[in-house]
Order: sequence, then structure tokens, then C-alpha cells
Amino acid sequence: MRQRRERVWRAVTGVVAAALVGSGLVVAAAVPSTAEQPAARTWTVSGPGHSDLTAELNLNAAGELRLAVDRGAAPVLLPGRLGIRTEQHDLTSGLRLVRRQDRTVHDSYKMTTGKQLKRTTTMREATLTFRAADGARLGVVLRVSDDGVAYRYLLDGPGQVTVDQEVSTFRLPTDAKAWVQPYEPSYETERTETTAGAANEAQPKTCSGDTCSFGYPTLFEVNGSFVLLTEADVDGRYSGSHLEHRDGSSSYQVALADDAPVTSQGPLATPWRTAIVGSLDTLVGSTLVDDLAPPSKVADTSWIRPGMDDWSWLSDGSSPGDFDRQRDFVDYAAEHGLQYTLVDAGWQEGWVPELVRYARARGVDVLLWFDWNDLRTQQQRDVWLPKVKAWGVAGVKVDYMSSDSQAQFQWYDAILRDTARLKLMIDFHGATIPRGLQRTWPQVMSVEAVRGEENGQNPTRDIFLAFTRNIVGSMDYTPTWFSRPGRQGTLARELALPVVFESGWTSLGDNPEGFAAQPVAERYLEQLPTAWDETHLLSGGPGERPAGDRQVVIARRSADRWFVGGILAGTSDTMEAPLRFLGKGKWLLETVTDKGNQLQRTVRTVTAKDTYTVLTADNGGFAALACPATKGRTDCDEPVVTAPTTVLTLDPTTATAGPGTTVKINARFVLPRGDALHDVRMTLDADRLPVGWTVTGADVLAGSLKEGKTLSGRFKVMVGKDQPGGAVEVPVSVTYADPAGHKAPPIHVEQVVRVAIPLHGTIYASDQSFLTQTNGYGPVERDQSNGDSGRQDGHPLTIGGAVYDKGLGMHAPARIDMDIQGRCTRFEAHVGVDDEAEGQGSVTFTVLGDGRQLAATDVVRSGQAAVDVTTDTTGMHTLSLVVGDAGDGKNFDHADWGLARITCAD
Repeated sequence: MRQRRERVWRAVTGVVAAALVGSGLVVAAAVPSTAEQPAARTWTVSGPGHSDLTAELNLNAAGELRLAVDRGAAPVLLPGRLGIRTEQHDLTSGLRLVRRQDRTVHDSYKMTTGKQLKRTTTMREATLTFRAADGARLGVVLRVSDDGVAYRYLLDGPGQVTVDQEVSTFRLPTDAKAWVQPYEPSYETERTETTAGAANEAQPKTCSGDTCSFGYPTLFEVNGSFVLLTEADVDGRYSGSHLEHRDGSSSYQVALADDAPVTSQGPLATPWRTAIVGSLDTLVGSTLVDDLAPPSKVADTSWIRPGMDDWSWLSDGSSPGDFDRQRDFVDYAAEHGLQYTLVDAGWQEGWVPELVRYARARGVDVLLWFDWNDLRTQQQRDVWLPKVKAWGVAGVKVDYMSSDSQAQFQWYDAILRDTARLKLMIDFHGATIPRGLQRTWPQVMSVEAVRGEENGQNPTRDIFLAFTRNIVGSMDYTPTWFSRPGRQGTLARELALPVVFESGWTSLGDNPEGFAAQPVAERYLEQLPTAWDETHLLSGGPGERPAGDRQVVIARRSADRWFVGGILAGTSDTMEAPLRFLGKGKWLLETVTDKGNQLQRTVRTVTAKDTYTVLTADNGGFAALACPATKGRTDCDEPVVTAPTTVLTLDPTTATAGPGTTVKINARFVLPRGDALHDVRMTLDADRLPVGWTVTGADVLAGSLKEGKTLSGRFKVMVGKDQPGGAVEVPVSVTYADPAGHKAPPIHVEQVVRVAIPLHGTIYASDQSFLTQTNGYGPVERDQSNGDSGRQDGHPLTIGGAVYDKGLGMHAPARIDMDIQGRCTRFEAHVGVDDEAEGQGSVTFTVLGDGRQLAATDVVRSGQAAVDVTTDTTGMHTLSLVVGDAGDGKNFDHADWGLARITCAD
């Protein structure tokens, strides 16, 4: 048995090493000890090169492990417990060293987002293997880099392993300054400045007795050094964790999510317990969390594009349900060179494809918000994600997860695999913090896990975030609501936020009218990237300055231009930005500062020896842009290139065709005016047609298309022989090279021919496409009750105990419209309030034909038997099913249309 365990353990460490080598790491030869060392009690690992960090692992007489960290000669982490308890073994005491292996790990990789796109790291690593009294083994992998220390456990069991608890503990002097966040799995509580011993005074209290919970990342200042505690490399093999602190103590112990055990297949490598250590500049520039994460699982990242989006929800919460208002935001994005428009909660399936076509023709991609309940299961994801991809949506924002459980991380694994396969980018809102996720899954553009602008403003919070949350990964803060009523902070401060805070997708918070009132801000935002080559802290810190204010000034480089953002919390003070980060020679420095209720822009020539200073107002700030002062250059602007106006026409735009018949489509594409287009392609996308449909007609290509010239194409589409009645959109598109260049994706112009396949026989309403739909709460559900706010989260349609396997579930007030082509003669349904309302709710049901009332019920109440609704629909083209709330305005108006069916001509 001992020999078998030895082989298994070597296999475990070999798998870990192979994974590192496979990621592109260069691993120096391991140096094992030659025998067990029962006398050895302390082992040291020093950082690489000129690193001043040292980690010291101690085994006491009871066989308990403790880890301490020094920076130079000064301790920054006091000796804290290590160990783990599984369902079968207690690996917290009685341990004895078996062997130690050392190596140096070199790693280089590229990111699609973040503070530094090209990264190189060197870490010294020691793997120490211990044996417990019962013979079980525990591996401790300890790494030290220039910017921190991390460790993880290795469990060598080849079968299933259940971890009940870690005793992993970080210890700080009780008088060390601390910036803590009471733990909630949404990570949206405020941070508090306190001390390590008194942290439990932070509000809101998330405590049990004298022990309180705190979320990552947590910041401490010890002996002139800063320590940021967090974790890295968490996925569905484990759960997330947080820190627990007993009032007055120096210890912060790692606690698994919900205090629940985690179960995985062995061998198991646990997440990295991580301490970023050094000066504040070291912390701000640290990539340690990503350095510890697994390499990218996405080989081709050419489709992944960070960028700016304009987002209507913050300034107008109802606007995502308004197609015309969303077009206003698309127009604004197109005019100002923004890459995206984000459509948040309230969008309608009936008009999103049209909005996407409108936006893409103007060089703007659309992002769509989802409640995670709509994507909770594989079945839901298999329905929705391919559908929105076919519409042309570039990415999704998924909201409301708010959990660190192992099951939730398994869901993250699944949706990340799905979005990568479909080439959909993703932003997690209402989510956990990044733990290296953006390295492993580079389509992750941002993560919320922050109390952002949608939760009100707090200038002090913003300072703390620059030194805590945003250090570990992109942060979806949603800044720049300039026209916000009662805005706290100046305009220049608001403009500085998207520089101070890094986010691969930066969602701008104002509306077109609010931005138009600030032309200086518009000009700056048009130039602002969202992914960076280099990042530096220039000045500031989380603590109060002598004048009582707090400040942070951060510089970020993209190519040869530097963007600088500075924010202040508190009373007016002077802010400084030493310009030593600039290269040799002279530079143009454009600064944007406050002037009354407007912004002013100033241009000057500077060198790296200069320091920019500005007296800012209460809760003020500034933004700046620097570029080489080449001969004749008067500003740092790069041109904003927008897509030209083009026209794609299809003939016909609508058609009626039965199964097995053909529709002929003529397409014409013209550039009315402007510079010639290049790499032009016209195509009919056969992949988006139903199974059994066939297309005849080759793509039409043109190397260039000049002003006034026409590109023409002819296509034939045969309807599948088994195609049921209804409507199918046949897409014809033209793509051409984006005039903006810079690896931008092609501009996509698309129109559709709506082919009506005659309805015949008896059909169910739940099987038909809706022209439009509205619902009082959540979506209209097909073949199930309304349920909750998500899609497909209802129950069997049940009225007065009778269950219906087909039908529609609504919540008053609601309405759906569908095309019945003038071919159908009868509509019938059994209607009522679903039994899930449990005695609450009252509604009315109305049937309209071409806007005219055909049938209506009296008020129907919960607990009442189903009411039969039957009406003649002869000659009608649009059938509407409407639910009212009976005038009482109450919730629980869950209205069912049981067995809603339509009789049509054969």
C-alpha cells in the first residue's frame, strides 16, 4: 500500500508540473530531498531575483503547520495555521515531513483584458509533502514571487475526496490598519477602514456571535508594507471562500462557502490562498492572481474585443424595453466610435433581432442582459445562447448569481464552456470576484462584485476600490453618469473613473443627452481604451492625508499614449501626478479639469521630469492624456472612424411559400457616398435556416466597391418538405472591412425576407412565434406557468387542480400578438389563475383580432375553476391574447391559457 501511495503522489505532482509546462511555463529542474527529515522544523522559500519577500513554513512539536511572510527584515504576516480536514483524514496536526521539492517557475502569457496585456512572471516554488499519523499524505505547494506569496494543498487520493474544512489562517498584528468588506456573496457591501483586531465593528455586520465574515480582497498595512488577501484558481472542483475573524483576534481564517463541504474527484489541488505583498504601486500593478490561474482554454481569441458600451438602464431603468430608445443609444455609439450598446433587463425577443441588424450596419455590436435563471440549466443555455448568437449578438451580461457555492462554480464552468464554443463574450453581474477567471476564459470581459454606481455614490468607496477589488480583476463599476440628479463629486472626477477603474467592457452610465451636454468629456471618452499595456500608481493611497482627504492617481498605457485618472474623496486639496512614467523627450499632456459646472481641456508640453499638479474641488478629480510631442502635433487624438451609410434592399421582403416550394430573392447593396469599401461579401446565411431548407446561389464578392456602385446577388430558397406552418426569416447579409482598421471585425449589414408558411390544421399558441410580447413579471412562458422572473422557471399549468400540458403562462398585465395569416377560423382555451398563486390574484382575459375585441371574461380569481373561452377568428391576421390585473394592482396575477389552440384551414 505504501508503494502504491508513493506512485500516486508522484503522479499528482507530475500532473501539476505537466500542466505548468503545457501552459508555456519554463520550469527549472526540481531538487528533491533524499530522505525523511523528522528533525527539520522550519523551511524557507525566498522570492526570485531581487525580490525582498520570504515565506517561512514551520512545523511545531504537535505536527501543526504555520506560515509567516517577511518583506525584507520586517514581518508582514505572522505565523498562521495551515491544514485541511477531509471526510476521512485530519491533516491539521500530527504531520511529519516526507520530502521537499524546489523549482523556479517562469511563465509568459497574453491577456485580452486587464491592466497589462503581455505578462511575464517568475516564481520560486517548494512542494512539501507531509504524512499524518494515519498514513494519509498532505502536499503543501508554496510559491513566492516579486509581488506576493501563495500556497495550496494537494490531496493524493485517486477516488472521490470531500473537504470538510480548512484551518488556513492569515495572522496580522491587531493594530495593523485594515480595509475590510463585510461578506455577502454579491460583494456589494461598503468597505470600512479599521484595524485588524477591531474589524468586526464594520457595518453591515455579517456575524455569528463574536465571529464576523469578510470578503476578498481584504487589505492591511503592516510595518510600512501592504498585504492584500484573496484566492486564485477556483472552479467547480471547489467552492469559493471568505475570511472569518473573531473579535479582537489577529487571525483571519479561510471559511468555505456556506460552511459546506466540497466534493471532487481526486487527486485534488485546492485553490491558492494568496497574499499580494509590497508597496501600493506593487499591489496596483500586481498580476499574481492571474499568474496563479490555469492557462487559457480558448486557443483562438481573435473574436474577443474589449471596448466601451453605452448602457441605458442606469439613467433610465425602463428604457431597455423601448425599441426606439435603444436605437437612440445605438446611434450615439455609432457617432462616437463606441464598440457596443448594452441592452439590459426588459428587452423583447420580438424586436432584438431588428435592433441588432440596425446596430451592426452602423458598426456597433449589441450586448444582451440575462437573468441567470434563464441560463441556469444546460437545456436553457442550449436554447438561448445559440439563438442570440444567430441574431448577431456579440456577448451577454448575466446577472443575479450571488453565490460562492461549489454548485455555482460548476455553473460558471458550464456557461464559460458554452460561450467560448459559441464565440460569445460575457460579463458577470451580481457575481463573485475574479479569481484568475479572465486568464483561463479570456471571453470574460468584466465582473461586477462591487458596490458600483447603480447602488449610489460614495467618493471614499471609490478610493478603497482602487486598492482592493480592482487589483484582482476587471470591475464592472458603470461610471460616467454626468447628468445624475444629486451627483456626488465633480464632472472631472466622474470622467476620471473609467481610467482609475479597469474593465474590459466599460459600461458608460449616462444617456445621449447627458453626454451631449459635456462635449469635452465626449472627446476624451472617444479616445479611451479599455485594455492596457501597462499600469502604474502615481500617487495616493487608501488612508487619509493630512488635509483629511483621500486620493488616488493611476496611469495606464495603450500603445504610445498614456491615460491618467485622478480622484479625490473629501475636501478640496492639491493633487499631484509625477510624470516619470513617460519616456524620453517631450510629450503633449492634455488635461481635463473642472471649471464651474463644465469641463475645460488644456494642452501643454512636458517631460518625464515634470509633475502635474492641480487644485481640485471637494470630491474632485482630473483626467489626462499624454502622447509624444512629434513635430506639428497639437493634440493626442486619434480619428474616430464610423461606418458609412449603406443600403441593402431585398426583393421580395415578404413571401408566402408552402413546404417544398421555392422563393427567389434578389439583393442589391449600394454605397451612396463615401470612400470605397473593401473586402465586400454578399451571402445568404443557410446555417440560420431550419433543417431541411436548401439554398441555391453563390456568395458575391468584390475586392472594392466604390461610391454609387451596386453589388447584386440572386438566391433561391426551398422550404423544407416537413416545415410546419408559421414564419421564418431568411437572412441576406453583406460584410466589408471596417474602415477603422485596428483589427476591428467586419461591418455587417443584414436584411431578412419574412417567409410565411401557411398555417394548417389545429395548432397550439405556445408553438407559434410571437410578433410582440409583454408580461407583468418575467417572460411569457410556453407550456408552463409564469413561475418567477426567469425563463422556463414555471410549473405545469394548473387551474383548479386541472393540469394542462400545453398553453401559455402569463402575469398581468400581459399581451402577446401572433400572425394567423387570415387562415384560421377558431380560437379556444381554458383560462384561469394558476394554482401556484395559492389563493391570491385576480385577472381578466381578452382575445383581440386585428385589434378588435372578439371575446372577454369577467374577473377570474385564484381558486376558481377554469373558464372556457371560444371565439371565431375568421379573416383575422393578428391574434392578440391579453391579460389584465382586474384593477386591484396586486401581485400573484399568474394567468394561464390552458390548451390555447387555433383551428386553421387544411
